[in-house]
Amino acid sequence: MSETTAAEGLLQRDRWIMASGLVLICALSWFYLLGGAGTGMSTVAMTTWQFPPPIRAVTSGGSWGVSYWLLMVSMWWIMMIAMMMPSAAPVVLLYARVYRHAQRQGQIKSPYVPTASFVAGYLVVWLVFSLASTSLQWLLESLGLLDAMMMWSADLVLSGGLLIAAGAYQFLPLKQACLKHCRSPVDFVSRNWRQGWTGAAVMGIEHGIFCVGCCWPIMALLFVGGVMNLVWIAGLAILVLVEKLAPEGRGIGRAAGTAMIATGGYLLVA
Repeated sequence: MSETTAAEGLLQRDRWIMASGLVLICALSWFYLLGGAGTGMSTVAMTTWQFPPPIRAVTSGGSWGVSYWLLMVSMWWIMMIAMMMPSAAPVVLLYARVYRHAQRQGQIKSPYVPTASFVAGYLVVWLVFSLASTSLQWLLESLGLLDAMMMWSADLVLSGGLLIAAGAYQFLPLKQACLKHCRSPVDFVSRNWRQGWTGAAVMGIEHGIFCVGCCWPIMALLFVGGVMNLVWIAGLAILVLVEKLAPEGRGIGRAAGTAMIATGGYLLVA
């Protein structure tokens, strides 16, 4: 009896351990961003409430070396972790809970819950997205459309176009399908259930793909307000969190899409 009680207590603590681990990952990611993300910029320098950001003579960053590429990929990846992990936490915790239940029912013999494998698969998808975003950043900078130091758009046409595209995407069936998966953790876990470490990684990858499909146009707006503008980063992260978790998230997402289209149109006219 004592051994059973101890095991149950360990499982109970395991829930808190996993939840604390997710909180720690998010906290460390935000700490990295607030510290300049390796760019040497201060928090004040990375913060502006002005929109659109001031357009000045484009600051060229010169040619990108390997070290700078790695820095930018790391910056994007950690920024995606900071912005996306809070909204992914319910799926991760539900997966762990279902796995433990299956263990207690004797359906799974392994004593371990491969939650880390699930999270790793999820983050790998955002790493691929970060590689693509870094490449796009390099291209925009090379074309003189992006300020190399502040990492925001230096062209109102680019800003307006990105805003209109992101706003329109909020109403497309693909967006709604991906958002449905993100807003329905129970449905996702039941439909995509796999056992073992490899299965957990595959489930994490699948959920990551749905998240990217849901949010990539919103993440593209970082080029509008500033890739390292903390105000812009926090605002978009809150939008993603509310859209996925709030009861009226779908309506809020559509309202945000309407505002994006209107703002983008204003920038093009202005």
